[in-house]
Amino acid sequence: MSAVSPCPAPCPAVAIPNLLYAYGEAIDAGDFAAAAALFARGTLRLGGRVITQPVQMAAMWQGWIKLHHGSPRTRHIISNPIIEVAADGQSASCRSVWTVVQAAPGFALQVVASGRYQDRFVLENGAWHFTERHFVGIDLMGDVSEHMLRPVKEVEA
Repeated sequence: MSAVSPCPAPCPAVAIPNLLYAYGEAIDAGDFAAAAALFARGTLRLGGRVITQPVQMAAMWQGWIKLHHGSPRTRHIISNPIIEVAADGQSASCRSVWTVVQAAPGFALQVVASGRYQDRFVLENGAWHFTERHFVGIDLMGDVSEHMLRPVKEVEA
């Protein structure tokens, strides 16, 4: 006997968190092109900037994030996703919290920063996609000297 799912495929309760986690996984691998590809149908908003092209997104992360032998030596922990699906089931929004931990050569494992995302999604051709990610900001910050290539003030501007 097969179980009936209370959430029809593609279930936003699974698909949307998976997009959040895929972003963290790609950034943690230093694969900025893969992270940017997740936003191929969307935009990134941070500070007063709106970035629409994946190649610009990848270049932005390359200019910000310090790599140690090809990896930032981080783990993005995405938590507390609050997902709201539109009545028609074709779009959704999500608020979530991110926390970055890092252990780089000569840099003990520690939390380096935490902040919030506000995301929007659309269901197209049977799959959920990002349409917008708003980097709300950094709420808590530790030692980012082995994580960031530029001062945080420049990143948030």
